[in-house]
Amino acid sequence: MGLMDRVREQAAQLAQKTQEAAQEGRVMLDQAQARRRADAMFRDLGAAVYAERTGRGGPDGAAKIDRLVKALSRQEAEQGLGDSSGPPSGKEDSDPPPSAEQGSGQGQPGKEGSGSSTTSMP
Repeated sequence: MGLMDRVREQAAQLAQKTQEAAQEGRVMLDQAQARRRADAMFRDLGAAVYAERTGRGGPDGAAKIDRLVKALSRQEAEQGLGDSSGPPSGKEDSDPPPSAEQGSGQGQPGKEGSGSSTTSMP
């Protein structure tokens, strides 16, 4: 039975390492998603401020800017802005991303480099 015990021990170690790698992958995915949401909100905020400053803002321009600033603040507090520090609270919630509340369909899809989401691991 010594051989079977070693096989079980190695299988348990492999399962543990697999779980750890999966957790790291989830953290990296969460950071990438937070970064994309924050980037979209920053882009929308910049467009709204530019429109407001150049006199082309609509009647709800200041309200839109306020909503975007609040959404960015909430994003930063709940999940970070996609930086390596991760979420301050460490909680996962099922609320929709703040950018979905803003109707941020103003961006131009494909304009951003879509291949920039790859990272190198040490």
